[in-house]
Amino acid sequence: MILQLVRTRRKQVLIDVDTQRDFLVADGKTCIRNHRRVLGHIRRVMAWARVRGIPIISLAEVHPNNNGDSEYTYCIDGTNGQKKVRYTLVSNRISFPADGHTDLPRDLLRQYNQVILHKRCSDPFEEPRIERLLSELRANEFIVIGSAAEGAVKATTLGLLQRGKKVTLVTDAVGSHNKREAKLALRKVEAKGAKLVETKRIAGISHLRHIGACHCESCKGLTRKAPANLKEVI
Repeated sequence: MILQLVRTRRKQVLIDVDTQRDFLVADGKTCIRNHRRVLGHIRRVMAWARVRGIPIISLAEVHPNNNGDSEYTYCIDGTNGQKKVRYTLVSNRISFPADGHTDLPRDLLRQYNQVILHKRCSDPFEEPRIERLLSELRANEFIVIGSAAEGAVKATTLGLLQRGKKVTLVTDAVGSHNKREAKLALRKVEAKGAKLVETKRIAGISHLRHIGACHCESCKGLTRKAPANLKEVI
């Protein structure tokens, strides 16, 4: 057991799934649909979590660089695309490789504001270290954002629900590749007990005007303007 981690029940924990450049930036190897809109909401939720001191557990996909012989073409170890979008990172963080081990330090979320756990597959619960942490961690609410709705986000949400966790999925801060499959995934997790909300429900309305992660024409434009009395915290 992760002794000190289990004894204290936390109110909320943010689960950030695969917020990496290959998934979220226009020139990424497998960019999601509507990446500009999703990036804006992800940035808002991350800012909200930082301001409130909410622990962040980040899941990041990684595949070995076999000089082009890998079956995967995205999130290759050492590439720019495998990196997380810069504003999904906080300064006080620790990272763990996908190595099949289960070891974790005591007082993990007391020492660090963000824990980054790498995985070699879509379903994070196939990684022993991730399975251990998410199974043993106690919180009143697990808030899930990231990509993709029909893939890793669905697997993460269902895995948490199967372990008796209360899960809130922020639908507009979740990207997808296939609109139809994404809708089916959201219906399935909702039927299993997940709560579906929009970003404004938990973090308010953003006054953010630039996305700041992607250089495509869409992201260089302005997001929809929010009321003047609401201010984005970055």
